[in-house]
Amino acid sequence: MIYNFKSDYSEGAHPDIIKALSNTNTEQLEGYGEDKYCLAAADKIRKELDSPGVDVHFVSGGTQANLLCISSFLKPYESVIAAQTAHIEVHEAGAIEFTGHKINKYPGLIGKLTPEQIQFCVDFHYDEHMVVPRLVFISNTTELGTVYRKKELEAIYEVCKKNNLLLYIDGARLGQAMKSYVSDVSLADIAKFADAFYIGGTKNGALIGEAVVITNPDIKPYFRYNMKQKGALLAKGRVVGIQFNELFRNGLYYKLAEHANNMAMNLANGIESAGYKFLAPPESNQIFPIFPNKLIENLSENFGFYIWSKHSKKTSVARLVCSWATKEDAIKAFLKSI
Repeated sequence: MIYNFKSDYSEGAHPDIIKALSNTNTEQLEGYGEDKYCLAAADKIRKELDSPGVDVHFVSGGTQANLLCISSFLKPYESVIAAQTAHIEVHEAGAIEFTGHKINKYPGLIGKLTPEQIQFCVDFHYDEHMVVPRLVFISNTTELGTVYRKKELEAIYEVCKKNNLLLYIDGARLGQAMKSYVSDVSLADIAKFADAFYIGGTKNGALIGEAVVITNPDIKPYFRYNMKQKGALLAKGRVVGIQFNELFRNGLYYKLAEHANNMAMNLANGIESAGYKFLAPPESNQIFPIFPNKLIENLSENFGFYIWSKHSKKTSVARLVCSWATKEDAIKAFLKSI
């Protein structure tokens, strides 16, 4: 196999992160995210958000972040509104339902939830015999690699505030979203529009780890209790804090995301030039070309990638993902094979 386009976490971590972990390895530090590196990383994130009052918590992964936040923020009878392709609906083994919360799912538009769908859900649930929609879940980037523009986030935030809903953003690929050529959104904007979100490290150059950010003061209390109860309060929280301290030093977080996007755009441009279309417009480091099944069979001999869905009797949608470590030689080899 020449190269694996299955995910953006196939490689380990950026060398600067490995170096930082190695250099601090024998230091004796406080546990449970209260060491100097976690505190410094949290301060760097607050500065980036231009929001000194937000809470920052470091956890191991995206599913854990979603599980912790949703279970902490909602009462037992409250539900989540999400797109049908949302990670919590498709790829988290029923983790949210396991905590007792129904997911009200809607088809979405190229992976995006719309204000109209949110309002419809609120209006539909009108009495005490039904769940109470309370939290809107969106991903940026979406599961289809598409990116929310500022006006889209503003519209969703507006309908959330109108209906007393919390807006929570899954930021597994938030760096890639912000560095997309179509994006006009910054981290400060995300902090302005979302009640809570997380900044993904696992899919942007870290070994493991995400940074949960809570902006709404009403849902801040006792979050660490929920972390502890669900096994997320890491004794060696330093492992994540050191990595985020490095990611937000000198813009590394953005540089890695930009590289992943650039490699994916080079790949998408070559695929388009070869005459193939896409399930959704390529906007970030995940792209979804529609290939003949025979071509997929041939490509699979030398490259790793997932089949996202069937498209017709003779064609299927492939998912190709580039990372912070993807090299141009891999892109050229794939395009040459096409």
